[in-house]
Amino acid sequence: MLKKLSLAASISAVLMSGSLLANTLTVGFSQIGSESGWRAAETAVSKAEAEKRGINLKIADAQQKQENQIKAVRSFIAQGVDAIFIAPVVQTGWGPVLEEARDYDIPVFLLDRGISVEDDSLYTTAITADNVLEGKVAGQWLIDKVGSQACNVVELQGTVGASVAIDRKQGFAEALKQADNVQIVRTQSGEFTRSKGKEVMESFIKAENNGKNICAVFAHNDDMAIGAIQAIKEAGLKPGSDIVIVSIDAVPDIFKAMLNGEANATVELTPNMAGPAFDALIALKDKGTVPPKKIVTESKLYLPDDAQSQLELKQDLGY
Repeated sequence: MLKKLSLAASISAVLMSGSLLANTLTVGFSQIGSESGWRAAETAVSKAEAEKRGINLKIADAQQKQENQIKAVRSFIAQGVDAIFIAPVVQTGWGPVLEEARDYDIPVFLLDRGISVEDDSLYTTAITADNVLEGKVAGQWLIDKVGSQACNVVELQGTVGASVAIDRKQGFAEALKQADNVQIVRTQSGEFTRSKGKEVMESFIKAENNGKNICAVFAHNDDMAIGAIQAIKEAGLKPGSDIVIVSIDAVPDIFKAMLNGEANATVELTPNMAGPAFDALIALKDKGTVPPKKIVTESKLYLPDDAQSQLELKQDLGY
């Protein structure tokens, strides 16, 4: 395997031959998989953003397994890509393979999720939402929604060990500290999938007096919320009224549920993580501009009054 030129040498060569064009870049993207509607949207948007810039984007689907991601990263290194994007399944276990990427002067960009490494120079930047804030926004909305009413909440967590699940849980819990009448009574991972969300919600319903003791569901993503809605309906209860539904992502199906009166609130997580990453990569390669260690995307709260317009917007964008 031929070792890549150092980044400094690459930039020097570019300066001698003229400005670097985006269409000379090849990027390898290790995507988690397609466990949710949001993840599928992120992949679609990433392809569109690459096409806009003339970037050759290679996507490897890890099928929710870190070992597949590590194999993909090593494959991208062997192919001599200009950069590697990773949406990490979990936070830990990345050190050795990222050291390999650094040995070949291949910059690594994290999309949507963070990692835990002793040396954070192993990656260039992380493009993420403020996931703690998202959890806080969801929690604050629920507090305002229920007022002084006693409210038992069940929580559908994301993938165990994923930074986004850890952060959303933290933010929601922090918000609830200000309201003694709102408490989490059950919490379990639904693995960010609709089917697992439904399965876990079914167990919550059985454990809580056939769901009668449950006031609200907080789901770390919309797909688990949709699964929970299915379980609630099958138990003979009305999601959105008997049990309040608040989740995160803002994918089309949650707006459809809102229009049916079956969901109450969602906090948007933009699927366009790749666009800012591509721009940062081009600036790095073309001008030597080092991006900030973290690029934070915007998050917004949407309610049923927003559902029709948001559904139309996202459908127009091809989500």
